[in-house]
Amino acid sequence: MKLGSKSFVLAAALALCSCSTAKFYTQAMRGQAEIWSRQRPVAEVLADPAETEAVKKKLRLVLELREFAKKELKLPAESFGTYSDLKRPYVVWVVYAAEPFHVEPKEWWYPFVGKLSYRGFFRQEDAKAEALKLKNAGYDVFAAGVEAYSTLGYFKDPVLNTCMHRSDAELAELVFHELTHSRLFVPGDTNFNEAFATANAQAGVRRWLRSQGRLGELRAYEAHLRKEKEINRLALEARERLRKLYAEEKKPLEQKRSLLQTLQERLGHLGMKEQATDVRSGKELKLVWNNARLNTIATYFKMVPGFERILRQAGGDLEAFYGKVEALGKQSAAERQRVLEGGGGHVP
Repeated sequence: MKLGSKSFVLAAALALCSCSTAKFYTQAMRGQAEIWSRQRPVAEVLADPAETEAVKKKLRLVLELREFAKKELKLPAESFGTYSDLKRPYVVWVVYAAEPFHVEPKEWWYPFVGKLSYRGFFRQEDAKAEALKLKNAGYDVFAAGVEAYSTLGYFKDPVLNTCMHRSDAELAELVFHELTHSRLFVPGDTNFNEAFATANAQAGVRRWLRSQGRLGELRAYEAHLRKEKEINRLALEARERLRKLYAEEKKPLEQKRSLLQTLQERLGHLGMKEQATDVRSGKELKLVWNNARLNTIATYFKMVPGFERILRQAGGDLEAFYGKVEALGKQSAAERQRVLEGGGGHVP
């Protein structure tokens, strides 16, 4: 989830909102205020004898990752100098929706960042209520807890307790992903922003592990990415078949159910072929699939190969890569999609 600009600006916008919209922004501001009220400087936490050594170890790693991101990945690194323990497993719960016979996601408009394909809530009960409302309105719905989010450089984001259970490689990917949003964010294009952050974070993890000589962990991380890519490939293939099905037939409910059941079975078999050591991948396989769930895969991963291609074209030079991505971000959404999803040639 990405929040907009400073809270007092959002407060001024409430007067222009409907009652339900005002309620949404009010909970967003309260949630952000809670994070701020609980944050402590990382240095203070590290010196606190009451804090666990496990948390301190992860916080020291975050400081190391932040320095690597700044020096080696050329990313803004003002965030993650503080720590907030929210006493819960997720910072927000995010709701996605799509029409039952349409693969494109429902979008919501937000000040400063434009349209986004999700709605985020700081209380699980609020997310459940929104999901139920959308489901009763006929939408396919997917809701999930999220461990971190970025305020896009408007604020200095803290490290959250929700991330402390992650492996070193997973934590590195999260840190690099969120810092990438501060480097570039194109208002109104969720797929572009998330895929760019995903591709850049994964490339960053590889660089970091190599720089540390942690080659065994690098091999394990590459194996994790291969499995993730196979899951994504199957999901995106199913999404494309559904797109064609919806275009050809009116409300093909049985065909849709059959296709999604086949996907569920194929992913189940994929999970049984290996020992699932990654918690996220294990959870992915157990979830019920629908249009909304498939759209989360498209959002975070469909454009990733396109960004990887641009990075190769830049010869691995990150400043050149960022320059190409920034130039692409100034193009129309249709042109961005053509280049990234259609293999539309070299980016100047």
